[in-house]
Amino acid sequence: MTTRDSILPFDFPPPPPNNHSVDIYEQIVEIRRNGQRGAVATIVNVRGSVPSFETAKMLIRDDGSIVGTVGGGCVEAEVWQAAREVMESEKPRTLTFNLNQNPKYDTGLVCGGTLDIFIEPVLPPALLYIFGAGHVAFSLYRAARTAGFDVTVIDDRDSYANRERFPDAKAVIAEDFDAAMAKLTTSETSYIVIVTRGHRDDMRVLRWAVQTPARYVGMIGSKRKTISIFRELVKEGLDEKLFERVHAPVGFDIGAITPEEIAVAITAELIAVRRRVERPLPHMSWFHSRKTEIVKEESAEERSGA
Repeated sequence: MTTRDSILPFDFPPPPPNNHSVDIYEQIVEIRRNGQRGAVATIVNVRGSVPSFETAKMLIRDDGSIVGTVGGGCVEAEVWQAAREVMESEKPRTLTFNLNQNPKYDTGLVCGGTLDIFIEPVLPPALLYIFGAGHVAFSLYRAARTAGFDVTVIDDRDSYANRERFPDAKAVIAEDFDAAMAKLTTSETSYIVIVTRGHRDDMRVLRWAVQTPARYVGMIGSKRKTISIFRELVKEGLDEKLFERVHAPVGFDIGAITPEEIAVAITAELIAVRRRVERPLPHMSWFHSRKTEIVKEESAEERSGA
């Protein structure tokens, strides 16, 4: 809990006009449906006389506009600023305002008292795009849905990518990968996992994926395969820095062998990224630690004519 006994300087732009006629709950649904973010501030405790009431709510959209009120004045201004921080961190927080002693909170309506305001993020569903519809993709679809991801499956084989096989997916796309990718719109709430049936298809999808704003990009395969694909794409002109965020081999190293185990390892990594785990994740650490060794291998291959 964060206790605020003094107001921060009002040094940020004032929020757009409040709209009291719009239903907050309908707006929350609309925000999530549109893939946007927001935050809801709720008065959870009142002690003494304050210019509002317990359970009063205010919705702050990611464009800064607001619906509802938690009392107005400087209290609301500080809640608005804290809500912006909650959207960024995706973690809730509680503010406590002491209205008894601080004249900056005096709007002419305050008789004294304190109130606690809980601010929670409103986040769009985590959208997982699985490229490939084979055994690993099927197991990942089931595990990720259980963890709360909205799953879209893409494969160029309609015998694999169909509603009978993936009945609860948000979408199932059965067409050429390039055509499918051209139609997809990704955002910072998107997650991409590449588990196609071949090296060339993996590379096609990765070429597109690393240039999207997706929060997560993962690709299945051995270290040798991963390095080979990275090299080819860099030769095409892609910046090698784009590949630093690629989780490859995909998933946490838990010794997974079966498709079901691999799906659990990938889903665990997806959850860690979604929840913004603060400790360093192990993905790609092998790649960075072997940069010097890789350069030596390349030199040796060039000398041998490989």
